[in-house]
Amino acid sequence: MPEGHTVHRTANDFNHHFRGKAIRVDSPQGRFSADAGLIDGHVLKNALAIGKQLFLSFDNGLTLRIHLGIYGKWRWQTAAGLEKSGATVAELVAAPVIGEVRARFYTDEAFADLRGPTVCEVVPNEQIQAVYDRLGPDPLNPVGRERFIERIGRSKQTIGQLLMDQSVVSGIGNVYRAELLFRAGIDPYTPGSAIPTELVEALWEDSAKLLKVGVKTGFMITRDELFTKRPSKAERNFVYKRENQDCRVCGTQINLAIMQGRKLYWCPSCQK
Repeated sequence: MPEGHTVHRTANDFNHHFRGKAIRVDSPQGRFSADAGLIDGHVLKNALAIGKQLFLSFDNGLTLRIHLGIYGKWRWQTAAGLEKSGATVAELVAAPVIGEVRARFYTDEAFADLRGPTVCEVVPNEQIQAVYDRLGPDPLNPVGRERFIERIGRSKQTIGQLLMDQSVVSGIGNVYRAELLFRAGIDPYTPGSAIPTELVEALWEDSAKLLKVGVKTGFMITRDELFTKRPSKAERNFVYKRENQDCRVCGTQINLAIMQGRKLYWCPSCQK
């Protein structure tokens, strides 16, 4: 499942290519046709990412909410990227559709195809605040730090569960959960209320730091010395998907367990 940095990159792409422009919206698959008709031809005012959800606001008082879930993905193409092939965006839009495209967004200069999202719905603006309120604070947005600290501090749930709860913090998934807790030296089974406030504050700040690296590079790199490089997938992280391998810091074998149906990775020596 894409984590928060990926959705912020998509919001940046929408704002770069489409903001302030009238966008054509349709549904080659047909499942989104009714909602697509509500925003087709309208001007995109802004694209906003909150954690793993994308919100596209239009000039007619409607907002499109998209949550990729496990299987959702985007395909982008721009006129500049097509120059060498001699094709145009209009020709690509008119070509037979390959695969199940839930929604297509396009102008003469760019198009984006959306496949397999968990959520793709148009919401009136008077209802969108209720959706925002259900989401936890996003470390990449300027507000929410105190709400995150308060929710962790009063919870008896384990910190491993809390970081995956999108009502507690938005945008953290399995990779960032494992890596943030390793970097902070926190056992994932520690109750939130048992973690000192200064460590919870540090988790928030480190979340913002790692997500910003992800937005910039497009990769979930969690080892500081690799931030400015293009490391292989096997090199990017400390513990994620490294079960039974030696910890990069202390040499202890990395553990693997299942927590609420998701794989959990940690070093029993570094994370006490």
